[in-house]
Amino acid sequence: MDGNRRWAAAHGLPSIAGHVQGVETIKPIVRVAPDHGIEVLSLYVFSGENWRRSDEEVSGLFSLIDGAVRQNTDELIAQGVRVHVIGRLHEAPADIQRSIRDAEERTRGGSRMELNIAFNYSGRHEIVDAARALIAAGVPAAEVDEERFAEHLYTAGQPDPDLIIRTGAEQRTSNFLLWQGAYAELIFCATLWPAFTTQEFEAALAEFARRQRRYGA
Repeated sequence: MDGNRRWAAAHGLPSIAGHVQGVETIKPIVRVAPDHGIEVLSLYVFSGENWRRSDEEVSGLFSLIDGAVRQNTDELIAQGVRVHVIGRLHEAPADIQRSIRDAEERTRGGSRMELNIAFNYSGRHEIVDAARALIAAGVPAAEVDEERFAEHLYTAGQPDPDLIIRTGAEQRTSNFLLWQGAYAELIFCATLWPAFTTQEFEAALAEFARRQRRYGA
């Protein structure tokens, strides 16, 4: 979900205003996604690299995420959406940890769609953490294969993503779902995330439906 800061600058607003609008953009996407048969939707909310931003912006992002999770959990429950955090949540401030864990617990019964919140997430960190978990479990090297490795990823038990959409005109995946996205279809959209609409989301789904997937065959 790229382009929050550029959207704010284009409107003569502080960066946090772009993030606020970015949160608002998430809501209609989450509402319509299950109607299109989407079983898992993953949102890259805060990357491991985002810690490099100014203390003021990071603090503002944390407050915004905390408030958004608290304010929208009831609606997610009503929609049948189950929240699942992926990333190193333990490195986040305690109040953020509590909010997200509470949302995970309260939405546990949701069966319509799983919502992955990628928070303090890095694809490389995920691969390292999976390797550490295998070592800690004492799995012999000869028994490590792709299936066994995937069991220790943050997304264990979920299907690999079929489609990755990136807004904001950049054409790279930026450390997102590096293992899982090996054969995902990619769509790069020039629209900055705060201006991204459900119509553009549905257009991306239509484009995905037109593609032929061969998985290297």
